[in-house]
Amino acid sequence: MAGSIANIGKVPELRRRILFTLAMLAVYRVGVFVTIPGVNRAEMQHVVVKGGSGSFLGMFNMFSGGALQQMSIFALGIMPYVTSSIVMQLLTVVVPKLDQLNKEGEQGRARINQLTRYGTILVASVQAWFIATYVEGLSKNGAEVVVGGGGLTFRLMTVLTLTTGTTIIMWLGELITDQGIGNGSSLIIFAGIVAAMPDGLTRFLSGSGGGGASGLTVLFMLLLVIGTIAAICYFERAHRRIPVQYTKRQVGRKMYSGAQSYLPLKINVSGVIPPIFASSLLMFPAQIAGMSGSTWLQEFASVFHQADWRYNTVFTILNVFFAFFYTAVVFNPVDVADNLKKSGGFIPGIRPGKNTAQYIERVLSRITFAGAIYLSVICMIPALLIKYMSVPFQFGGTGLLIVVGVALDTVQQIESHLITRNYEGFAGPKGPRIRGRVAARTR
Repeated sequence: MAGSIANIGKVPELRRRILFTLAMLAVYRVGVFVTIPGVNRAEMQHVVVKGGSGSFLGMFNMFSGGALQQMSIFALGIMPYVTSSIVMQLLTVVVPKLDQLNKEGEQGRARINQLTRYGTILVASVQAWFIATYVEGLSKNGAEVVVGGGGLTFRLMTVLTLTTGTTIIMWLGELITDQGIGNGSSLIIFAGIVAAMPDGLTRFLSGSGGGGASGLTVLFMLLLVIGTIAAICYFERAHRRIPVQYTKRQVGRKMYSGAQSYLPLKINVSGVIPPIFASSLLMFPAQIAGMSGSTWLQEFASVFHQADWRYNTVFTILNVFFAFFYTAVVFNPVDVADNLKKSGGFIPGIRPGKNTAQYIERVLSRITFAGAIYLSVICMIPALLIKYMSVPFQFGGTGLLIVVGVALDTVQQIESHLITRNYEGFAGPKGPRIRGRVAARTR
């Protein structure tokens, strides 16, 4: 492992990409602490902490990397971009013109990406307006004086500042994807969650009442975290092997016997995309409802709490939906069957062509359902911990899934760079290679 890490510095391009990624993440983390003018950071932090890690504010603060409690220019985080990407991908399926653009190659996808950016600005503007209204209302109610002045000028300035901050984060994410290592949007969320974990650990050990957590509770949480990480690593690397037989081929005067291989189908093709998409969709209406000031909308927002069974039900349904949806986007059984047929390969007992595509689709649907259930179970851990043990949100489920999943994907990409340049990967010359996930692309 130490030798593999040392090999990173021997590849100039890989070294440049990693340093560039770290620099962009550093810019993002610095921006988290730049507060919007006219906002009392200490009072806003008190509001978020008082809400608890399982509340809507705690969840929103986690995905923004702690920017919400700082009320910084990056308070919206990358989630408006994720929300816009979800909407655009759904529209690409149902709108023929967008579907045609998607099939036009690089130029068409560039046009769709541009529309996604416009949608990001629109979503960020709406969310920023409700945030400005919310913090202004806190001061008027006399609970916490978050805003000194207020009024239309403050709201417009907040909308402009937060929308600009989201645009900068979107730009940083695209720069990381193009010139760095890993997926930019996922790494930004990863950096925010990791940065918030030390504070969550401190609050957990100290306890809400100041007495601190018991030794048995700490031991239980340690075992639970280790077990969750092990389960995530297992399912993220697990796959179903479909045997493939190749016919005999004659090249010149030589006859080559048929080779045997297999088609690996990952149990979780979509990676961390389903929980990110599901959380983004649930946070958007909850944010508008919770910050609008309307009584009936606030009652609606009370449903979107981590410990509420209705929230968990909707979250599970969205997880399953996005697992199947994203798998259908990135994996086409018809194309795979055609490629096998052209290369002289076939699945034993299955006729080439249409029957092969149907067989692959049937197997893929079954393992995708198993992967969606795994994602849902992992993401339910925070709800159980918050409800029964008052444990900080970062210690399990969605946050841990994103951290481990993105880390595995980034390490796999680094290993690919090393192997292509004749260097050993992280697993060593005799150890198993880290099987790569499909990159979690959100655009």
